[in-house]
Amino acid sequence: MSRTFFEIPRLEHVYRPVSERVQDYREVEGAVLPDDVRQLASRCQNCGLPFCHAMGCPLKNAVPDFNRAVTQGRWRDAWERLSETSPFPEFTSRVCPALCESACCLEGTGFGATNVRQIEKKIVDTAFDNGWVKPRTPKCRNGKSVAVIGAGPAGLAAAVKLNEAGWQVTLFDRNEKPGGLLRYGIPCFKLDKALIDRRWHLLEEAGIQFQGKTEIGKDVAGSYLMKHFDAVVVAYGTPVPRDLKVPGRDLRGIVQALDLLGTMNRQHTSESTACGVSGKGKKVLVIGGGDTGNDCGGTVLRQGAVSVMSIDLMPKPPTERSEHTPWPLWPYKLRGSYAVDEGLERFWGLNTLRFLGENGQVTGAEVVPVKWDFDVNGKPAKFALAGPARVISCDLVVLAMGFLRQKREDVLANLGLPDQKNVLLAGDAANGPSLVVRAIADGLKCAETLC
Repeated sequence: MSRTFFEIPRLEHVYRPVSERVQDYREVEGAVLPDDVRQLASRCQNCGLPFCHAMGCPLKNAVPDFNRAVTQGRWRDAWERLSETSPFPEFTSRVCPALCESACCLEGTGFGATNVRQIEKKIVDTAFDNGWVKPRTPKCRNGKSVAVIGAGPAGLAAAVKLNEAGWQVTLFDRNEKPGGLLRYGIPCFKLDKALIDRRWHLLEEAGIQFQGKTEIGKDVAGSYLMKHFDAVVVAYGTPVPRDLKVPGRDLRGIVQALDLLGTMNRQHTSESTACGVSGKGKKVLVIGGGDTGNDCGGTVLRQGAVSVMSIDLMPKPPTERSEHTPWPLWPYKLRGSYAVDEGLERFWGLNTLRFLGENGQVTGAEVVPVKWDFDVNGKPAKFALAGPARVISCDLVVLAMGFLRQKREDVLANLGLPDQKNVLLAGDAANGPSLVVRAIADGLKCAETLC
């Protein structure tokens, strides 16, 4: 058992300086030197029962194995072990909240969990730099074809698995390029879109086909897919955003998060030159305190917003792990945010009553503080008003309150598909909105039922 965690501290973050990163759209995280990553990997305890692998990671990555390989300088071995279970580690090592780290046996000891995500990131970057990442072309085709609807993380994962098993895979997506929310929902400064292009070129070389700007049920009938493919995998995410139906919602200047994020990403990858939502010179209010809300805050700050505030109906999480989510569970607690460091102000326990405006343009939001009651499991159960209402002045409101889960029958009906065993749902389309890593894992699991 290694005892280097006594001498080598956990690396809390590798963000570039705020003054530098808010001026551009390059990734907010900087690079960690290989020798420093080797030291971080040496903190791993190589546990007999690795909770990081067994309970933390939805992909079941063999974390202790690739940590040991990195510690010993065997970078190619580390890559081979990581790529056995993870089809897109260049994505997860940048956008995953690192469920594995919350399940690390060092978590809660006072020494800090092993930096699994940063280790994974250096492994995959090293693999690409050295040309070790190759297209996985199937040895032979099985004579069957499958249509995958949605080229986001779940659809891409399902496509990879099915292609390797010999299926002829065609990905359909309403967007021009593959990637789904990886491309159009996550800002460029968190995930460089060139990484998606690089991976997509490998998938093309492996034989996967892509048909963009194609909306199933509109441009192509579901009946056409059933006639020309042996199976259909629906992995188009959760396309219906949660709305806030209060008085004044129809005022100009109130937009959904993807209206902001999608347009900015298209502009910065030269996919579109259209002028979209901008926070330049504006007082911006983001409603929703999750990752998407933070990403919206980071985006408008880079656009030149005068001020940016996010509010959330839910109560402020505790600063330390809640007793109701003990190790090795994913902890309910307050997490830091790159956007907060950059200037985003966050507030909790505020309910939005209505929007105010002048000449059809939003000028403010009336909010009221609330107090939550918790159930026996420590989850917020119900709230009551806890103070007088006040108005937050703003001239741009971004709704970042997540997405709505759709019933299977509604998903299939929207696409014109029958409910039968060769029509499968994967990722968020099957389970509701969740994390990228869970979508990837479910895409692989869905594909296995056809293999």
